[in-house]
Amino acid sequence: MHGGGVHLHKGSPALRPAAHVLEYGCLIVRAPVPGSALPAGVTVTYHVDEVRTAIGTGWSVTASGPAESVSDPDEAAHYRRTLPGWKHGPHDTLLRVRPRTVSGYRLARAEA
Repeated sequence: MHGGGVHLHKGSPALRPAAHVLEYGCLIVRAPVPGSALPAGVTVTYHVDEVRTAIGTGWSVTASGPAESVSDPDEAAHYRRTLPGWKHGPHDTLLRVRPRTVSGYRLARAEA
C-alpha cells in the first residue's frame, strides 16, 4: 500500500510518497526521505487513500504518532524485501510509527 508522509526539508514541511504495512499496531513506513530529517521520537503524520474513480468509491485515512527508525538489521532487511521502494533519490528510510490518533472517511457514490 502506498501513501504519503510529511517531513521537514530545509525548515519547511515536505510530502513524499511512501509504502507501508500495518503490523502489531504499528505502521512500518518506507519512504525516500533522509533518515536524519526526522529526530528520534518526533511525531509524524502519515496519510493514505484509495480512490476508485471509475466506480466512485474509496477511503482516506490519516494517522499521527511518534516515529523511530527501524534499526534492527534483520527487521530492516525484511521490510526492504517486502515493501516496495523507489529507485530515484539517495534515501531509503524505514520508520516505525505508533499511531496515537487515526481519522478517516469512506467515499461513496452519491445516489441519483
